Amino acid sequence: MREQIRVFGGAVLAAVYVLNKRHDSLRLAESAGGSGALYGLSPSYPLSGRTPVVDAFQTGRPLWLNAAGLAAYGENPPETLPANISLGALPLGANGGGAPLGCLIVVDDVDDGFDAERRNFLELYADQITAWLEAGAEASTQTGAQARALAGHSYTHIGTHAIDRAGPLPVLGPALDRLSVGSFTLTLRTGRIDADRRVLDLVDIPPEEFDGRVETLLAHTVPDDLPALMSIVEPARTASRGRELEFRIRRPTGELRWLRLRCRVLTDAEGRPTRVLGVLADASHLRPSADEVSRVQRLAAALAGATTVHDVSRTVVAALRAPLGADRVALMEREGDRLVVTVLDPPEPEAWPDLWRSEWRSEWPDPPADALPTLESALREGRTSLWTAGSTLEPGLAGVGPGGLAVLPLPAAGTFAGACLVGWDGPHDFGPEERSLLTATAGLVGQALVRAHAFDAEHELATMLQRSLLPRHLPKLPGGVAVARYLPATVGLEVGGDWYDVIPLSENHVALVVGDVQGHSAAAATIMGQMRTAIRAYAVEGHPPDVVVSRANRLLVGMETDLFATCCYVAIDMEEGTAWCVRAGHLPPLLRDPDGTTREVTIEGGPPLGVLAEAEYPMSSAALAPGAVLTLLTDGLVESSTLHLEEGLRRVCDVLSTADPSDAGRMADQLLGGANRRDDDVALLLLRYDGIGVLPQRAGWTVWRLPDAVAHARRFTSRTLRAWRVTEQSDETLLIVSELVTNALVHTQGPVRLDLTLAGERLRVAVSDSSPRTPVKPTIVNWEATGGRGILLVESVSASCGSVPLSGGKQVWADLTTDLPPDGP
Repeated sequence: MREQIRVFGGAVLAAVYVLNKRHDSLRLAESAGGSGALYGLSPSYPLSGRTPVVDAFQTGRPLWLNAAGLAAYGENPPETLPANISLGALPLGANGGGAPLGCLIVVDDVDDGFDAERRNFLELYADQITAWLEAGAEASTQTGAQARALAGHSYTHIGTHAIDRAGPLPVLGPALDRLSVGSFTLTLRTGRIDADRRVLDLVDIPPEEFDGRVETLLAHTVPDDLPALMSIVEPARTASRGRELEFRIRRPTGELRWLRLRCRVLTDAEGRPTRVLGVLADASHLRPSADEVSRVQRLAAALAGATTVHDVSRTVVAALRAPLGADRVALMEREGDRLVVTVLDPPEPEAWPDLWRSEWRSEWPDPPADALPTLESALREGRTSLWTAGSTLEPGLAGVGPGGLAVLPLPAAGTFAGACLVGWDGPHDFGPEERSLLTATAGLVGQALVRAHAFDAEHELATMLQRSLLPRHLPKLPGGVAVARYLPATVGLEVGGDWYDVIPLSENHVALVVGDVQGHSAAAATIMGQMRTAIRAYAVEGHPPDVVVSRANRLLVGMETDLFATCCYVAIDMEEGTAWCVRAGHLPPLLRDPDGTTREVTIEGGPPLGVLAEAEYPMSSAALAPGAVLTLLTDGLVESSTLHLEEGLRRVCDVLSTADPSDAGRMADQLLGGANRRDDDVALLLLRYDGIGVLPQRAGWTVWRLPDAVAHARRFTSRTLRAWRVTEQSDETLLIVSELVTNALVHTQGPVRLDLTLAGERLRVAVSDSSPRTPVKPTIVNWEATGGRGILLVESVSASCGSVPLSGGKQVWADLTTDLPPDGP
């Protein structure tokens, strides 16, 4: 503030002259500071004379005079004026092209006059005084307060003059504080801004938190108003010297505040902008109150978010009845030759005419159209009809508005969607502004009703399409329970791109995936279905999580679509309780430990799918203890236009911490409890991990390609079965091992592996090889055939058998039922 005080200094006298009632002279309205007579100022100046006050008023240009300049006017002898006097006369109201209002006089006791920066500031300040006068402030009081504040004196107000009580104080602070105006100086080269406390108060920045950067002030501006402000912060070389604009800032409460900025751009000797000198004022009182245009704009904004006929009806009532002081509002839709009432306000039958009450058979009445010929005529001709008190109308309409009735056909798509009736009990005159409002309202409401019906049909189709692309049922999992929830958005009502899936893998492994395709459209739903299918296919093939996500990414890049997708993929070993997580631009999973502690699973993550073909997706692991709950979700649950992501995640964690995990379905419903109005779709996948009580026993053998490889595999199997105390069906097991190992050695290349798994009474024999080709069962086997019987033998001696892809190869398996000893293996 020291820089600003040095620049703008203090004044020993300030005075405001305004036109008198006869408009033939300028009279002194208020003065503050030293005695005006001491500096040759008169209580009034006739416009026919030649004085600095009159010249500035009539020419509309400021005058800056020293003692010699004042003496040249001849109004006061030079010996009567102080030798070191400087005077500025600034017209009020002429610069903007309007009628001149008066003149501001500022006197200083320095002989070098007002420098350029002080002149700029005082001219800006005169513009601000003009704005207040033009806004209708009382001149005798308002301008006097401004003049006293300009001089910065304490005073006692008597009549229309101010009596000086103290020495001069700085001009800047007191004046701007009293007028809700702040000042600033912006250095363009560094972006540093020297703003006074009032500027910070207007922008709602605590002084102790202001860092002197212009970006800090701009961060509070409504984004739509930033381009205009940036033309001031970064003025072009050819920018105009003076600028004025109004803009909005958003306060911490969410409220918008209008501010008015007046500034001057200061340049160097070569014409390059170097500094911006400005004043900032609260413009709320300078802007007009809510007029008819703003009402229409608010109605249009409200109807844009009305997605059902019920929403449209409530919006119309809120926009018309109270603001217009109406006593009744009715909205009716046309269905063929009938008019169906969608809302009446007030909703009580006794508030409406007898015709309406007699037809009140359900929620709303259904008056016969032929009993309302005036309404039928208005709809047929498509014109708004305004009826004042005493108009001849049929009883069914006369009772709706005995003091005044507006009949508004609702145009839409070349026809009329229905009608709106607005009625008053007392005499009501329809002014031109109100007529324009009612006509504009009718057009907006008609279009909104058509959109609402289209949205209903679209929503039904979108919901059906969305749910057909999602799993109809989730599989039963060993050692856990999975539940899922999906909610479509309530804003826009288009099909979304959120999806979830639970993918059973081999040997007590399961994969969970949640994803979100950009946008809400049929294209997004198509990509969603393709991504879900691709990830499921890659997962079932046996690829690790990072490979699954990487291949899905390359697939989406190859589709050459403009859309991208995010997903979170988690592969879980249900026996060990180990989860391997991969994240592609998506939210991390949330993990609730058995003690209720909930946290985000730390995952490094990669870019969204469909952005970079060679993107890397690292894996991260997490341990699941029995009783833990793993939650995967999309951002629609935790983020919206009114909810920040961090706050949304915190709320979900709080619900997870306090919910009862014994009922996974109820826990999922509790998480969705606050998602009533949603800007985006919500997909939620929740897994409660219980753990497997009795772990399977496993043994594996790498089959070497030796002449007696099958014999080695049989001996390994025999040793393993004895160790597990499996005595029944050992011959069948050895036969299956012989056939499967032989087939793998004869028909494939590369490594072969034999795995045995005993889970309860089920014994599985699995042979893996590097060939993706599935064994083919022969259709005809005769006595002359030399091969093809092996698969038939395996199928006949086993309880079940099959083949699954496995990381570029396959695994052929067969299950047998064993009889274990009472004490188990």
